[in-house]
Amino acid sequence: MSNIRVASRYSKALLELAIEKNSLEEVKKDMHSLLSISSENRELSLALANPIINYDKKFNILKALFGKSANEITMTFFDLVTRKNRSKSLIPTAEEFLKQYNDYQGIQVAEVTTTIPLTASLRKEFEAIVKEVSGLQKVELVEKIDKELIGGFVLKVNDKQIDDSINGKLRYLKLQFAQRYFVKLF
Repeated sequence: MSNIRVASRYSKALLELAIEKNSLEEVKKDMHSLLSISSENRELSLALANPIINYDKKFNILKALFGKSANEITMTFFDLVTRKNRSKSLIPTAEEFLKQYNDYQGIQVAEVTTTIPLTASLRKEFEAIVKEVSGLQKVELVEKIDKELIGGFVLKVNDKQIDDSINGKLRYLKLQFAQRYFVKLF
């Protein structure tokens, strides 16, 4: 079975259990922490995916990182998955869990990239745009800064992208110019 299918099934089961045990927010925080730590520390991802490292060592690493702060459901889940030699699925499961959590809560996650940090009024405007595009009332904006945009913004909502950056407009003009130039040649 592919890693993505395993992650989807595991995250669905974990979400349902967390809802049943009224621990959804704590488990969400734990999954977010796992993703945060793994993105900052590549060695964790490599250790979890390494088939040579045995279950005890993998679980002890997770216990050292999360043992005191993590929810009991999360630690039991980590134990079960590592014991079944599926620890390479933990990070994809955490990613999928957050997606399913957002679907369950009716939250639309959108990514906005600008050249400067957003002000409160700009953030509200982007949230309004995302609400209009998605039809959902809860919005979580992921803010990124990219100086190469030169100015403007790029907003991604699901599979839609609004590119109102100067860099994007220059790319569009370059494409238009190239098309007109080649049309005249033929």
